[in-house]
Amino acid sequence: MTDRHPDKEFTGSIPEFYEAYLVPLIFEPYAADLAARVAAEPVTRVLEVAAGTGVLTRALADAVPPDAAIVATDINQPMLDHAASIRDEDRIEWRKADALDLPLAADGFDAVVCQFGVMFFPDRVRAYAEARRVLRPGGRLLFNTWDPIADNEFADVVTEALVPLFPDDPPRFLERTPHGYSDRAQIEVELRAAGFAAAPSFETVAARSEATDPSLPAVAYCQGTPLRNEIEQRDPEALARATAIATAALAARFGAGAVEGRIQGQVVSVRA
Repeated sequence: MTDRHPDKEFTGSIPEFYEAYLVPLIFEPYAADLAARVAAEPVTRVLEVAAGTGVLTRALADAVPPDAAIVATDINQPMLDHAASIRDEDRIEWRKADALDLPLAADGFDAVVCQFGVMFFPDRVRAYAEARRVLRPGGRLLFNTWDPIADNEFADVVTEALVPLFPDDPPRFLERTPHGYSDRAQIEVELRAAGFAAAPSFETVAARSEATDPSLPAVAYCQGTPLRNEIEQRDPEALARATAIATAALAARFGAGAVEGRIQGQVVSVRA
């Protein structure tokens, strides 16, 4: 990702909050699911793009054969640094790289995998074409993307809760970017434009997001995603207030103790 945009900036303290709050809240079950799909076929080299803090990388390392090499890339160096601090081993190569211009040779990987990252690519066709280029013939591109925000209850509640705080320009990062790319026809058109001749497969995967307290998803979304950038751009002093408002809205909807909400996404697989 080459353009500078607040939707794509995971800097400052965001990586730490992302790993501590968002990973257990919404990413861990999908990482295990995607890693199992990769490991269902023999692989010797796997490329991950938009690896973030490495939740899928760690799941891949546990799922694929111990002699399989993993190259984990991301455009955000702070995310990679945090990922490497959690788990660093010889067969995992952490590498800063733009998914739209991979510094990797053609035909080098059995699988290219991306967990909830394709929504952030400014040119998805180009990113898919790069994935196809580095895949060996018959290799697979596997990725997932969130369904619309209405199907993801915590994110929906947080987004709507912040509207009264900024009524003239409510922050819509969660709706616009993570939850803005779920149309199967659009995805198939873009994969075809990138050179994938085979039809992609789609599978809806629903899960439950759980937290011991409503403040946890509030902190996760308000401070562990680029929604934080949107809030602070509108008012540099509003982050704590926005988090408190989100916490109150979640408590009103799900209760003041342990909370649970629906999450849902699509898993896409296509063969080169």
